[in-house]
Amino acid sequence: MISKSRHVSVSIGRSAEEVYNFASNPENLPKWAPGLSGSIKNVNGDWIAESPMGTIKVKFADKNGFGILDHDVTLPSGVTFYNPMRVFPNKDGSELIFTVYQRPGMSDGDFRHEENLMKADLERLKALIEKQLT
Repeated sequence: MISKSRHVSVSIGRSAEEVYNFASNPENLPKWAPGLSGSIKNVNGDWIAESPMGTIKVKFADKNGFGILDHDVTLPSGVTFYNPMRVFPNKDGSELIFTVYQRPGMSDGDFRHEENLMKADLERLKALIEKQLT
């Protein structure tokens, strides 16, 4: 079975390298993704976040030169969700793309809501990076 998906993207007026360096640092997650992480800390090599869903574990892809920011989110129930995310060059700036999946049992309305939340997170990340690196 294939899940319905939507690609949410934002153009950022900073290089892909700058965006990657900021977004790949788990300590920055609470600054731009409040629905995922209100706070985060490294506990024995695992990134543990306090979120509206409870205590979760976030594991980013290993550092790489391809702009891959994929990450797994493990909920308190033990269920893990894979979240594809990429940054790549777009002339003098970059493009950041996140894929939102419609999870089993998720209504179309909830799926649209999740997509809107992700768009807001990416816009928050854009504003932060463009302001912080000015």
